[in-house]
Amino acid sequence: MEALLSLIHGFGVLADPMNIVYMFIGIFLGVLIGVLPGLGGANGVAILLPLTFSMSPTSAIIMLASIYWGALFGGAITSVLFNIPGEPWSVATTFDGYPMAQKGKAAEALTAAFTGSFLGAFVATLVLTFLAPLIARFALQFGPAEFFAVYLLTFCSFVGMGKESPLKVISAMMLGFALAAVGLDTVTGQLRMTFGSVELLRGFDFLVAVIGLFGVGEILLTMEEGLAFKGKTAKISLRTVVQTWKELPQYWLTALRGSIVGCWMGITPGGATPASFMSYGLAKRFSKNGPRFGTGEVEGVFAPETAAHAAGTSALLPMLTLGIPGSPTAAVLLGGLLIWGLQPGPLLFVEQKDFVWGLIASIYLGNIAGLIVVLSTVPLFASILRIPFSIIAPIILVICAVGAYTVHNAFMDIAVMLVFGVIGYVFKKLSYPLAPLVLALVLGDMAESSFRQAMLVSQGDLSIFWSNPLVGAIVTLALVMLFWPLISMALAALRSRGRSGALPVA
Repeated sequence: MEALLSLIHGFGVLADPMNIVYMFIGIFLGVLIGVLPGLGGANGVAILLPLTFSMSPTSAIIMLASIYWGALFGGAITSVLFNIPGEPWSVATTFDGYPMAQKGKAAEALTAAFTGSFLGAFVATLVLTFLAPLIARFALQFGPAEFFAVYLLTFCSFVGMGKESPLKVISAMMLGFALAAVGLDTVTGQLRMTFGSVELLRGFDFLVAVIGLFGVGEILLTMEEGLAFKGKTAKISLRTVVQTWKELPQYWLTALRGSIVGCWMGITPGGATPASFMSYGLAKRFSKNGPRFGTGEVEGVFAPETAAHAAGTSALLPMLTLGIPGSPTAAVLLGGLLIWGLQPGPLLFVEQKDFVWGLIASIYLGNIAGLIVVLSTVPLFASILRIPFSIIAPIILVICAVGAYTVHNAFMDIAVMLVFGVIGYVFKKLSYPLAPLVLALVLGDMAESSFRQAMLVSQGDLSIFWSNPLVGAIVTLALVMLFWPLISMALAALRSRGRSGALPVA
């Protein structure tokens, strides 16, 4: 009941007409960003974040979150019509979406994708509404040791649960920690790794780094690939929408399964991409039409989009309640909160109720508005892809440069952005994940501060991390996650040895 009353209060915050205007602008920009390969949710939010500095934090986060929802919706358009994933999590949508478009069923595929996205986000928003206050209330009991344990669990989860090589994840994370340490030490006041440079006194600004890593890095990679857009056209009519909606209820179990998978992968650091693949694989395994997946089955579009949107939305839960982002985009939003002087965590629900519940209420309205926008503007966004990429790429680079310059009004930041762009390009060429680097860059300082505060309290005794059942359980789980790749290899070796050692009975 308390959550419902707070949600009603949040809708009251949205009564300001300008917040509704910002929401629609954000959704429109987000769909555009999702449609253009080379951008994406994290990139778009990072590039456009400086534009929100003059807004109130509530209006700014509503607009940025709406950009995120729009990008989640927009990625399906290119996947279905052009066989080009606009977002990494849209790859699974191409498996059946593009074959449907080739059969002349592009409108049905897009309607199923957008409807699945809407349902997944709605379920995740319900989880966020009723679970976030409970987690925040519980987290009020946390001290420095508990917060460091949670940060450690987040870092280790990327190693144990990520699909990339653990060594590559750790390498990327270590680079992020090193970059986060540059500048003035907030505890001792000493300079670290500035090498006599005045510009490095404030360290590497998170926003400038993210614009370079995602925006510039993706553009360089796309330019190298010589991307050319060729695809199908689509126009969604009300009749097609109604017919598709009549067909989708038979896949209610697929929607429920995808929502659960998406919420779990969003709250843990799994992310939307593995959630979409997992949901597609489960749907293919349990569906009566499973053998026909990959040839143009509407269920094969419905399943991954439901999971991806559920994961993208539920990633905000650990970000708001614990200050730990569950996705790269949530990490960018976390950086925005810090810039506006808001400290994500349990106290946010106590000290900034208008902000938190206004954001949650905007997710409900933004989800509905996003569904309406994408269903009515598919032809417009599809036509954008017919503009030569040689024209689009310079425009995106200029926007990135303006965004980086706006942070501190310094030309040095543009140079830093370009350097990080090259780093992002190299990382992608070598198949190194960017998410752990971004996570370490955002949380590195906070994790270090929590660790040092815990050490001051315990006078350097590491046993403080096992001083009570809560912190001990979290740290132990974190260590299991860190060494999980080795543990799983050892278990697999024991199982194979057991099978080979079992001699057949004559």
